[in-house]
Amino acid sequence: MTARIDHLVTSGTFALDGGEWDVDNNVWIVGDDTEAVVIDAAHDAAAITAALGGRTLRAIICTHAHNDHIDAAPALADATGAPVLLHPDDLPLWRQTHPDRAPDAELADGQELEVAGVRLKVLHTPGHAPGAVCLYAPKLNTVFTGDTLFQGGPGATGRSFSHFPTIVDSIRGRLLSLPPDTVVRTGHGGSTTVGAEAPHLQEWIARGH
Repeated sequence: MTARIDHLVTSGTFALDGGEWDVDNNVWIVGDDTEAVVIDAAHDAAAITAALGGRTLRAIICTHAHNDHIDAAPALADATGAPVLLHPDDLPLWRQTHPDRAPDAELADGQELEVAGVRLKVLHTPGHAPGAVCLYAPKLNTVFTGDTLFQGGPGATGRSFSHFPTIVDSIRGRLLSLPPDTVVRTGHGGSTTVGAEAPHLQEWIARGH
């Protein structure tokens, strides 16, 4: 069976530093007809479970631990038995949302996760959050960037645990080296390509955002 990427949009609230914002999140499901992984269990465990359609869930992979990307992770894990995977540098953020439930395993830079014959390579890309990661799947010609890189520029760095020079270094060092036609599947909004975003990064550096 051929691996595919399924896409679900869920809606909820992002909360940090005392503020709250209504957001729509991309949930990505990578797998075939029998097994899959979920990238970012956002807002609605029941909707994600329905989208899985009875497939075995091998892992719930968190690109970072802002609440809008992880709020449904424990419920999805309880419903499916799948482990929740998070880079340890984001544990302080995780505990703000789930103080009584730890992730099940750690993500590490260079680690490879496999599902349905597809390998997802973990790229540690701090800046938006200390433990932010992207997941590169060469076989699918795509990279899942969470909130590190969007269509039009880097993720936000104006709140706690974020740092603009760090996210620029992450994108320049880890993402712009990927093939230009690599599809960038983001945590919010539309997809883009690595090649399309390279000029935008230079614009953001020049503006000092």
